[in-house]
Amino acid sequence: MKPDVLLERFPRPPTAELFSQRVLDFDKAKGSIRLSFVVTDAFLNPAGAVQGGILVAMLDDTMGPALWVMNGEETYSVTIDLSVSFLAAAKPGLLYGEGRVVQRGKTIAFLEAQLSDPDGRVVARSTASARVVKA
Repeated sequence: MKPDVLLERFPRPPTAELFSQRVLDFDKAKGSIRLSFVVTDAFLNPAGAVQGGILVAMLDDTMGPALWVMNGEETYSVTIDLSVSFLAAAKPGLLYGEGRVVQRGKTIAFLEAQLSDPDGRVVARSTASARVVKA
């Protein structure tokens, strides 16, 4: 399947609209994807940084699509567990998510992602295990 056709079928959850999510690049064979998100002032905590739960949602919305890209329309992922490390404060503006499938089995996949600011500074990282569910 051509990459543009695959992206036409890419499922867009409501959070994709909320975060102005855009697919920038992906590699089906490697199960990797690069996305962008737009952080607005509505996502900030009282200290002026992006609230951690928002970053977690963006990381989750990066890992799931990495598995979907690898599997195409055959499956989707249901997160079983997720671990996050917050490395730096994220500010309003663009954030870039890079996700990848570390290992995929018949029913379980291991995923990872990171969020970076426009200067390349990693602000958060995550790992997750997910159930692979037939679409």
